Amino acid sequence: MYTSHEDIGYDFEDDPKDKKTLKPHPNIDGGWAWMMVLSSFFVHILIMGSQMALGVLNVEWLEEFHQSRGLTAWVSSLSMGVTLIVGPFIGLFINTCGCRRTAIVGGLLNSLGWVLSAYAANVHCLFITFGVAAGFGSGMAYLPAVVMVGRYFQKRRALAQGLSTTGTGFGTFLMTVLLKYLCAEYGWRNAMFIQGAVSLNLCVCGALMRPLSPGLDGEDPGGKEPHVLRAHSTESVGSSGQMGGAQEKGGGPGTEDAVGEAAAQARPGTAALGKDMCTLRVLKAVSQLTVRVRRGFRDWYSGYFGAASLFTNRMFVAFIFWALFAYSSFVIPFIHLPEIVNLYNLSEQNDVFPLTSIIAIVHIFGKVILGVVADLPCISVWNVFLMANFTLVLSIFILPLMHTYAGLAVICALIGFSSGYFSLMPVVTEDLVGIEHLANAYGIIICANGISALLGPPFAGWIYDITQKYDFSFYICGLLYMVGILFLLVQPCIQIIEQSRKKYMDGANV
Repeated sequence: MYTSHEDIGYDFEDDPKDKKTLKPHPNIDGGWAWMMVLSSFFVHILIMGSQMALGVLNVEWLEEFHQSRGLTAWVSSLSMGVTLIVGPFIGLFINTCGCRRTAIVGGLLNSLGWVLSAYAANVHCLFITFGVAAGFGSGMAYLPAVVMVGRYFQKRRALAQGLSTTGTGFGTFLMTVLLKYLCAEYGWRNAMFIQGAVSLNLCVCGALMRPLSPGLDGEDPGGKEPHVLRAHSTESVGSSGQMGGAQEKGGGPGTEDAVGEAAAQARPGTAALGKDMCTLRVLKAVSQLTVRVRRGFRDWYSGYFGAASLFTNRMFVAFIFWALFAYSSFVIPFIHLPEIVNLYNLSEQNDVFPLTSIIAIVHIFGKVILGVVADLPCISVWNVFLMANFTLVLSIFILPLMHTYAGLAVICALIGFSSGYFSLMPVVTEDLVGIEHLANAYGIIICANGISALLGPPFAGWIYDITQKYDFSFYICGLLYMVGILFLLVQPCIQIIEQSRKKYMDGANV
């Protein structure tokens, strides 16, 4: 799905018929690859960090619009949910336009959503401006950041993804403090306007997502900056739909047009010929764009709907079921903890050090520590993943029982540490489906997480509107989360039983 030619990390010979060994690119696992990690790190700060800090704005929206908690929570959950749900569809933009352009457009759209939300007259306007517009822009910037890190790293991919995703924890801490300060000093509307300006830095992050060059012999010629691979660019796709036609004919990208212009100036009727040349260029550009869109859609369609074998893997289906309930248990505390603190009359202590900041800071250490433990040769990644899940679901069950700041702080620290298993999700997914289906499978998993993030916070708000307590929402989400974990545990047992039964039947037939 996401494997556009600009992201491939190997150099190809000029002649596709020449069966030579692919040579590793010099920027793989080093060089500009670390700029990809830095870019992805800041994308996580600006997108995931700001979304995890929306509990601050949720309180402001409740006071401003006087709507129910369930309805108001839809704003935050829409933004988080749309960011992840559109993941599989952003692959179409990546295949057509590349990661860099997709991320830049996403940054512009995300910033526009924040700015327009500052002028919202009611909650329903926020559904469109912030939930849909800003959420879709976030998805367009977020997915290329994850994909480009994967393309630039082979041996150190787990380390690189772990380092880049720690931006979520740093961002949650920083954005919580920033939004609280801006809301207190300037009001929530001006705070969203300023945050929209800050979000323009996503365009800078997108500009850093430089495509890998096709440098020969594993070296960049002359030490020059890598240039864009032209397999899917408008400059290299001829009007007939064949790639690299202009270069194969011995001329540069603009040689043919330059010759045509010189000949036109040497003949009478230059103005008419010039108009004809402009018309031809426009038609050629439209033809090239059509070819790119068709090719990108074909790659996207075959990548998802052609991979039906993913859904015949019952363990992977169980993993999707788990993802539908897991993320809501992590998101609900971020959205509703600021109000829970107000209900418990702990606002003064929470203002000194917010509970959501505790989750964010410990979440950083959780990702690093769990990643290091999972890489140990004597430790199974699956065991670490399941133990972290059990710790998180246990924390969700205990959270409603805590009514002091110290007790809530301890539980929030456990939630932050155990949720560090997010850095292990790509590794676990690869174990289930193999490296060849990793991109497609991970897109489906984050889509399931998006549905969980979309429905979780409003569900907790509705439960509060009915019972006047948040306790039952945590119990119900924790129970569903536990069912998802049990599905992960039961499926391997079923597979072992079926394999044993098959061996027994084969032995009986012999």
